[in-house]
Amino acid sequence: MTDNGKPITPEIVEDENVNAEGQLVQQTVKPDILYLIPITGRPHLPAQVQPLIVSKKRWEETIKKSSRDSKNLLGLGYVKEVKGKYVYKDDFPKVGCVVRMMNVTDIQGNIQFIAQGLERFRIKRFLSNKPPFVVDVEYFEKRDENPDELKAYAIAIINSIKKLLSLNPMYTEELKQYLGMFGPDQPGPLTDFAAGITTASGDDLQQVLEFESIMDRMKKVMLLLQKEIEIAKLQTKIQKDINIQVDDNKRKFFLNEQLKAIQKELGLQKDDKTSDVDKFKEKFDTLKPPEHVVKKFNEEIEKLAILETGSSEYGVTRNYIDWITSFPWGIHSEDNMDIDLAQKVLDRDHAGLSDVKDRIVEFFAAGIYKQDISGSIILFVGPPGVGKTSIGKSIAEALGRKFYRFSLGGMRDEAEIKGHRRTYVGALPGKLVQALKDTKVANPVIMLDEVDKIGSSYQGDPASALLEVLDPEQNSEFLDHYMDLRIDLSKVLFICTANQLDTIPGPLLDRMDRINLSGYITQEKLEIARKHLWPRLLKRNKLTHKVITITDPAIRCLIDGYAREAGVRNLEKLLNKLIRKSIVTILKKKKKKIALNIKSLDKLLGPPIFGKEKQMSGVGVVTGLAWTRMGGATLPIEAIRVHEKNAGFKLTGKLGEVMQESAAIAYSHVRSNLKSFKIDQEYFDNAFIHIHVPEGATPKDGPSAGVTITSALVSLATQKAINRPLAMTGEITLTGEVLPVGGIKEKIIAARRIGIKEIILPDGCMSDFKKLPGHIKEGITFYFAKKYKDVYKVVFNGE
Repeated sequence: MTDNGKPITPEIVEDENVNAEGQLVQQTVKPDILYLIPITGRPHLPAQVQPLIVSKKRWEETIKKSSRDSKNLLGLGYVKEVKGKYVYKDDFPKVGCVVRMMNVTDIQGNIQFIAQGLERFRIKRFLSNKPPFVVDVEYFEKRDENPDELKAYAIAIINSIKKLLSLNPMYTEELKQYLGMFGPDQPGPLTDFAAGITTASGDDLQQVLEFESIMDRMKKVMLLLQKEIEIAKLQTKIQKDINIQVDDNKRKFFLNEQLKAIQKELGLQKDDKTSDVDKFKEKFDTLKPPEHVVKKFNEEIEKLAILETGSSEYGVTRNYIDWITSFPWGIHSEDNMDIDLAQKVLDRDHAGLSDVKDRIVEFFAAGIYKQDISGSIILFVGPPGVGKTSIGKSIAEALGRKFYRFSLGGMRDEAEIKGHRRTYVGALPGKLVQALKDTKVANPVIMLDEVDKIGSSYQGDPASALLEVLDPEQNSEFLDHYMDLRIDLSKVLFICTANQLDTIPGPLLDRMDRINLSGYITQEKLEIARKHLWPRLLKRNKLTHKVITITDPAIRCLIDGYAREAGVRNLEKLLNKLIRKSIVTILKKKKKKIALNIKSLDKLLGPPIFGKEKQMSGVGVVTGLAWTRMGGATLPIEAIRVHEKNAGFKLTGKLGEVMQESAAIAYSHVRSNLKSFKIDQEYFDNAFIHIHVPEGATPKDGPSAGVTITSALVSLATQKAINRPLAMTGEITLTGEVLPVGGIKEKIIAARRIGIKEIILPDGCMSDFKKLPGHIKEGITFYFAKKYKDVYKVVFNGE
């Protein structure tokens, strides 16, 4: 159909002469009007016969009309890329190929036919702008060209094709026979055939199709054939190299098999089983196992020797013997008995913690004196980030022992400690056996991290399994379920770490020598940041002190305003954040050096998280001291009289049961001693008291606030405010006894942070107080109380 809707009848022209190229035979028609469909991938060339498949939905009408109106002649146009769903007339090139359709069939929604290339055509104009496309065409005219030159090129093309066919085995025998149909006297068809068998791109073939001169086509095809020959040569070389390598591997394989057979006949080679037995015996001879291990090894070796290598029992037995021979029976590393070196390593790796380091040096001294550092189980208890794990590594380095660490946090299966029984598939020894195997000595330093976070389940209780491990009287004959052999762990130095003691079972805690790591004061944190954290972070980021510097006041401000926790883990994160932001500045602003100061902190980290703490004061307000898992904290307590309708008191601040009982005891003690505290005898008869501990969202519990609550009630009843930097801690009884409490170091550190100058402690804490380093106690006046009247004299009579 034309654009005006009238039907189109292609004009049929008879031509009974064979043209110069031999492309059209007698009685072949050359219509001036053709139906046109697009093909992708490669253009179709004259003298080319190949099957084509087109979409039935889009081109069925075109195929039918072409069969009916054009005597099965169809125009094919090469379209490099179809943009979108549809093909438009502008997508077609100017030159295409007319083909004769043969054996048109319908196959699963597509139309398939054999396309026999006949003639080139050039599109003069489109008679239809949408499918079915109809075009008015013209054909290439014969040009006068030198026949001798054409023949010479034709012979060169035939020789190149023959060379290509000999190099590339992919070309079939039928293709070689088809080549025989073309001779030097048919340069046109020969050239199109040669172009069609190459792997050239669609654009190159379209260029061949568009050349009017046969000579131009032949020159282009010669280049394409030469390229194909080079590719075929390279492919042949690659295949040859691969075949040589494969043949060489085959030759080596057969030679090795023959060599094995000869050696076996001569008794020079053993089979896999004999080889395994000899290898295990050789490994076992290098060890110093006890008698019961030797007996077990011999039994298992005899069993291995009679088992078939393909049986599952052989694999189980072999793995078991491998574990026995990999365990360091009787192999011990030599301890370094130099106490000065131990002190030097501890001082190098850790700032502060002088009391902890002294305790570790004492441990070293005792071991050095008796020439045996064994049988000890050390427990480091302290908040996160105070250096528990790193101290364990330092101890191993000072001793010259191997170090192995594994975490007990979340462990719920006792088989992780004592191993699985060998009856289970995939059974393995416990972590302790694996630790000794990895360290290759029987006396390493093993760190059991997070011992306070062990779980329990239906699979057993790992904490109970540790009782045998951590008992010096029992661990010399520790029994692993997988090994099923008594193992001596008495030479191992066990170091455990925990954040708290409440969740550690009593019998397990009783077996450990406890060392408390209370945390760091500001000055210690400053020294740690300057000597350890900052240099390590610079090295990690491949920087130097010349590129990024930070002042001591900036570090102190960072500690006080952003990282007040007991440890230094958060401080390290903040320092690393400063370095990252500084690197961004260096890259963006092309700076060579960054100097960080106090002003930089607010810009890079935002406003300080912690403001400057102020001691609360006033009538009924007293500052107490408390211990938390994160270290010490100040605990202000407020008391007010709400009304005088009835006597009583209420508590707020999310207090635990112990703290509520302490408040009740304090209330009773004050009411029973009104005269001693110079309080009006009728004050509490009608007074309803409200006692509150600020930060109500934070749970609080413990007996340490007894004397503080008592002092708050006395202050309220006597209307005497405590207007000086004073804090206190201690448990109180109904008779006024002041009982000792724990966490003294942490509490004093917390008091220093807010500028407390006077602290009242229970007299029973005197021993803990004397152990504290001098720099923590410096600048603070301490009072020790046996009874509450001692506290009363300091607080209310010392104004």
